[in-house]
Amino acid sequence: MAASESASESAGGPRVDSTGEPTENLLLSTADGDLHVCQDGPRDAPVLLLLHGSAASARSWDALVPLLAGTHRVVRIDLLGHGRSAKPADRGYDTPAQAHRVGTVLDRLDVRHAAVAGHSSGGAVATALAERRPELVSALALVNTGPSLDAFLAPRSAAIAPSQWPPTDEQLRQFASTGFSRAGYEIPRELLDDARAMTYHTLTATMRGTTDYLAQQPLPDRLRAVGKPLLVLFGEDDRRWRSSSAADYRAAVPDAEVRLLPGLGHSPILEDPPRTAAPLLAFTARHAVV
Repeated sequence: MAASESASESAGGPRVDSTGEPTENLLLSTADGDLHVCQDGPRDAPVLLLLHGSAASARSWDALVPLLAGTHRVVRIDLLGHGRSAKPADRGYDTPAQAHRVGTVLDRLDVRHAAVAGHSSGGAVATALAERRPELVSALALVNTGPSLDAFLAPRSAAIAPSQWPPTDEQLRQFASTGFSRAGYEIPRELLDDARAMTYHTLTATMRGTTDYLAQQPLPDRLRAVGKPLLVLFGEDDRRWRSSSAADYRAAVPDAEVRLLPGLGHSPILEDPPRTAAPLLAFTARHAVV
């Protein structure tokens, strides 16, 4: 352990999750700043790492965790610049750098193998982690992660100018509107709070980092070289990425599983957690490594 990476520090008192196991919230001190980590489920179960998308946090997986923690040690991380993690202005927010930090967290938690699920840009971080640390990643699940920039749909949501930061609730709802498609879905208050807690720099630098990573090489090509079991879930009504582009993964990666979720948009982990959890659980059960 590097001298700048001290032992974990509690970020909140222990509570009990739906499985009866204690839930841990930790702050891990690293060279780039503190990273917030949350753990649920039996600590001796196979590890399932959940990575959030841009302008979100570990809390975006909250509704899914009770459905996953019965059979997994569920680890969630607030990526640098997000949630309760540090938001330094002098650190890189590119995708490989975020993946490196995730690998550091898993090492600190003594995780040897993990199935990794990423939502949206979190799927790009999951891919970069598999590229950098293939021995850590046993399988990958991408949820509404666009395969390439060609699949990106021009956003209709309103941009937020630097002078408008921090934004109002209404500005945030307009900014995030393309992230959801289910009729009647209301963006949770905690997600608005997470986005507002970011700095304008961390938000734009993270989004730019994802764009650069996709521009350098499409994800299906990267994943074909990685050679890990792959599940791709896509809300069929996604308004940010063409859902038909999910077929690009199947074309490039042998034995990739691709599932479209009718009636759901870019954020099925929020719009319909049970329907998202079912194929994810079936996939991880086939590829679990303790």
